[in-house]
Amino acid sequence: MSLTGTAFFAALAAATVCAVLATLLLWSRIPGPAPARWLARVLLIGLCQVTAICVVAAWINTSYGLYASWDDLLGRAGGSGPVAMPGPPPDRARFLRGDAGIQQTYVRGPRSALSGQVMVWTPPQYDEPRYRRTPFPVVILLHGIPGSPQSWLDQGHMPAAFKKLLRAGATHPFILAVPVINPGGLDTDCADIPGHKIATWLSADVPEVIRQHFRTGKGPRSWGLLGISTGGYCAAKLPLQYPRVFGAGAALDPDPLNGEQGALTDPVLREHNSPTWLVSHTKPPAAPGVGLFLATSRQDRSSPPSLIEHFEEAAAGSGVRLRTMLAPAGGHNYHTWISMYPAAFAWLSEELEGPGGQVPNPSGRVPGGQVPGTTADAEAPQPEEQTEEQPEQPEP
Repeated sequence: MSLTGTAFFAALAAATVCAVLATLLLWSRIPGPAPARWLARVLLIGLCQVTAICVVAAWINTSYGLYASWDDLLGRAGGSGPVAMPGPPPDRARFLRGDAGIQQTYVRGPRSALSGQVMVWTPPQYDEPRYRRTPFPVVILLHGIPGSPQSWLDQGHMPAAFKKLLRAGATHPFILAVPVINPGGLDTDCADIPGHKIATWLSADVPEVIRQHFRTGKGPRSWGLLGISTGGYCAAKLPLQYPRVFGAGAALDPDPLNGEQGALTDPVLREHNSPTWLVSHTKPPAAPGVGLFLATSRQDRSSPPSLIEHFEEAAAGSGVRLRTMLAPAGGHNYHTWISMYPAAFAWLSEELEGPGGQVPNPSGRVPGGQVPGTTADAEAPQPEEQTEEQPEQPEP
């Protein structure tokens, strides 16, 4: 039984309920002398507390991705955690279908030399006969830190929330891919550092394994990112670094975009990997390129509106197509992020091609939907070449 699986959590919850019922039923029926009865009652109370604590601990672990497996929890070197198990290369990866139609695998990236979990969900149209040869656009969902791919399912209500938008005609039928953004448990703000190339993992290895096993579009207008918190920071950063891979990035309540309080200890490396520095060093080309969507709320202290305003100033003249959204209320949590899904996915449908290379609708509308509560801050062509001082990324 998986440590992070629904079945394990349900079993713990059932054990807690049984412990409480057993305590109520047996409290006055325990035989024997008084000391034995009191000891039995103390044990019953302790059993209730232990099972309740286990339920809370399992929920926290699943939400924040602290331990990926039993071997990871117990510290066994031969386990299946992200450090101990290298995983197969993309062409040999095997996707296994799980709950809610989610397919997942554990893969080793040949370019980053990192290994991690990748989940994929395909929209209903993907399996329809009329689309059997049609390539579909992909949106990669980036979780926060702490967090895990499973967080998108348990707290982010994916793919159920997306299916509601899809039924309402408020979004293109995207393939949703959910990779781990900190393989091996090391957070680098999705940057490449010596011995741990997470930017390469996300921009080359993850797209490669998805292309190997699913019908996807080829160009950057078929590949987008949507991230929350630290994942939002990455969703704003990676399209600027790899415009030949990603055509759009939507950042919901991102970490400070100027690199403040980042995971990188080297101040120069942290600054040069920050979205604000990258966009200020991006020059407008002749061809259209990257679009960015930045959303936060007035009440979010972790992602204050002032930092997004500073990013807007840095983006002036860059050619990046920028749109922002400022919610009047909401904290740094999934309740706020879920409320931003309609605007984010409608905007992604505006920026990215639909199935079969359908041209994005520049009006910001898809059949039955629109981008609510947003303002266009910059509309200009964007580069399809690397930003200054960034190494060329081989196209997967």
